[in-house]
Amino acid sequence: MAITFSCHNESMDDFAEFLYGTANPYLRRPVVNSTGLKGKWDFDLQWTYNPPRAGADGITIFDAVDKQLGLKLEAKTAPLPVVIVDSVEEKPTPNAPGIDKALPPPPPSAFDVSVINPTAPGKNGMQIMINGNQLTANGATLRWLIEFAWDIDDRMLVGAPKWLDDNHFDILAKSTQDASLGPQVNQQVDIDELRQMVRTLLADRFKLAAHMEDQPGDAFVLLADKPHLKKADPLNRTGCKTGPGPDGKDPRIANPVLGRLVTCSNMSMAQFAVELQTLATGYIRTPVFNDTGIDGAYDFTLSFSTSAQLRGTPQGSTDDAPSATSASAAAAPSGGISLFDAVDKTLGVKLEQQKRPIPVLVLDHVEPKPTDN
Repeated sequence: MAITFSCHNESMDDFAEFLYGTANPYLRRPVVNSTGLKGKWDFDLQWTYNPPRAGADGITIFDAVDKQLGLKLEAKTAPLPVVIVDSVEEKPTPNAPGIDKALPPPPPSAFDVSVINPTAPGKNGMQIMINGNQLTANGATLRWLIEFAWDIDDRMLVGAPKWLDDNHFDILAKSTQDASLGPQVNQQVDIDELRQMVRTLLADRFKLAAHMEDQPGDAFVLLADKPHLKKADPLNRTGCKTGPGPDGKDPRIANPVLGRLVTCSNMSMAQFAVELQTLATGYIRTPVFNDTGIDGAYDFTLSFSTSAQLRGTPQGSTDDAPSATSASAAAAPSGGISLFDAVDKTLGVKLEQQKRPIPVLVLDHVEPKPTDN
């Protein structure tokens, strides 16, 4: 997708701030004006939102700034305003006595209206659409609804009756919009709140009762192999993002089969283990344990193929791909690399599956049919 901006009466300081807020997914760090150019300027700038693939038309923000304006975007160290944490405790102090009675928790989020009907005979497949404050599901099974509501997969669901996949339902559920924002505002429900709404719907209409507990199961474990990690600047913000690192290099351009590029800064191995569930959902849905014994924080970039690419399925299904059942991924296509190989080769750390206590959802009760609309 091409993005074009026409800038008028723009100073270089304002332009640097504009780039930082606009040029995603390329720029995740502040942009500092070091051009030395005074005054204000008129100019047009066009670049491709997503990094262009090999052989495809498009231009990165780095090339656009260079070729269209005669300026350069380079990764350098520069003084920036930061908040320095002098002291912080990992856990908060205890709540005041009786606070749970004075401030009881709010009721769980719920849809204001919902209609559930059996899917018509002969209709195959399942379609799910989330639009603003509305959830539309066609052909949804109870298993899918439960796993969506708790953000789990089959391996984390215990006590499921055999008929859980037998019945299919069409569901229309809506929550009330904030009228003060006006009808023109698309009020998108937060995904975590939406999951809670589906939990409440299942409890109300299907009389579902469930609880979480730890049981032995397959989990991934990070183990030190031959670590070769770059120490992080402790003043950098901690986190992982999708896209190139500070150098702007994107291996996906030359090799599209490397569909995932993740850049992490100031990350400990314990934090990385937690992030992996989000960064590589096609491979990992269960918890990841850190047994590396590696202390400190590090900067690194991981480039790997999506699980869908390794299976030869279309690129669009990456994050919905089922979790890998073992650390040995399927044979990669030419130029492809699995998450497990990328972690090993890039960081010198191994991802292996072991039996560990993992959180599972235990179904205590669920009805096969909903209550009447």
